Parts: sequence; structure tokens; C-alpha cells
Amino acid sequence: MPFTNQSILRAAMEQSAIDAHCRWEDFTRADNVVVTSAADPRARKYLSLPFDCCLISYGSNIVASVSEPYREIAAGYIGRFSVEHCFETPNLHVLNDAVQKLGARVCSMSEYFLPDLGALRPLDCPYPFKMLGPADFGPLYTGTWSNALCKERRELDVLGIGAYDGGTLVGFAACSADCEGMWQIGIDVLPAYRRQGIASALTSRLALAILERDKIPFYCAAWSNLRSVRNALRCGFRPAWVELNVRSTAFVERMNGAQ
Repeated sequence: MPFTNQSILRAAMEQSAIDAHCRWEDFTRADNVVVTSAADPRARKYLSLPFDCCLISYGSNIVASVSEPYREIAAGYIGRFSVEHCFETPNLHVLNDAVQKLGARVCSMSEYFLPDLGALRPLDCPYPFKMLGPADFGPLYTGTWSNALCKERRELDVLGIGAYDGGTLVGFAACSADCEGMWQIGIDVLPAYRRQGIASALTSRLALAILERDKIPFYCAAWSNLRSVRNALRCGFRPAWVELNVRSTAFVERMNGAQ
């Protein structure tokens, strides 16, 4: 099917609506919305549903998808501060202090990018490329390629592209079929080969390959990961939505311990 920027954004909102258990139109409203979170088999596979509290914004408002114990906290918080300030400190301390009383903490904060079809194009780098599939991924489930592939959900990894210096894989981008219509891109480049355009070449070409398969590529980065954000922008991706999740204190402590 032929995509447009508008149809891509609409599809992303429809997927977010499945994830949040709301209507896609809720993300276009001027006022904030609080809905009850619920599990859905069509949701992105890596999400843990139902949410305790998840704030989602496409820019005009916030949709808070919550479990009932968090409803009053979330409604009060997003009603008190402007949309953009709800996703940053010092305001986030207000939310964190409130949810700690329920045994939870603010956890992940992410920015999601969608392709701008007027800007997305295949970029080049000094190394030859090779398209890869699941049959090639087996030996690549290592820490070196952990952004491109996910060992815990390897059944979702569907397509990849590698850059090679001779017989050595030096850069690798892959995508996971996280939901029916959207595939998420991850990218890794060996440290000695960075700043040569490998990441943008692989990301841009994989995004185009995903579109050729009638799926929508999307890309996620933390605000502070400037290297990843610059790669997204260089490839023709543009910021589309942001999410903030509250998780149990035990989960957050496990995450911190792992790092």
C-alpha cells in the first residue's frame, strides 16, 4: 500500500490507541485524557500490560493509560503542568513522589520517531552491505548487537542489514515485528568504525526495505542519547510521540542493578 506521512502518523496513533486502550482520536484532542489500561493481543509485544501508569503524547495533549490505583495521581499530575513539562524534571519529582506511596517509581522515558517520506533516502558508507534474515541471526545474539537484536524475543526479529569490512561485520541494523503494522529498528556499530556514516546508511536502507514490505518503520531513543537521535534525524526520521512509564520499585531496582 502507498504510504503518506499522514497515513503513517495515523497508523502510529492507532497502534498507540491499542497499547493505551483508548481511541486514536484521543491523541489529537486539546484536553488531556485518562483511560483504564488493559491487555490487548494486538499491542506492541514488549509492553507489560496493563500499565500501572503510562503517559503518551503526540504533542497536543497527554493520554494517561493507568490502572485504577494510579488514576487520581495521573489526572492530578497532567492537569497541573503543561504537556512538555510533564515529561521533565523538576515536575517529574511530583509524579515520582506520588507513585512511590504505591510502591512504584518513574521508570522509562522515550522519544519515538517516524519516517518523513520526503526526507528518507538510502545513504552510503565506505563498506558493502548485505541483507540478512532470521536464518542469519543465530550467532549475532550477543552483547555486541544487543540494540539490533533482542535475545529474549528473537522470534520477532524479522529483517536486518549488515556492513562488512572484508569478512567482519562492523555495523548491523535489524528490526523486530513488535506489532502487526509497525517494525522497530535497532542499530549497532563497532566502536572502531563509528563516525563513518555506517549507522545512518544501515538505518536508512533498512527503513526503506521495511516500507517495501508494507510495514511502517519506527525508531526509539532516549532524549539524552544524542548519537542515536542524530542518526534518526540524519536518516529522515522525525519526532512523533513520547512516552513515560511508571513501574514497580522492585522492577526499577532490578534495572539499576543490571547496569
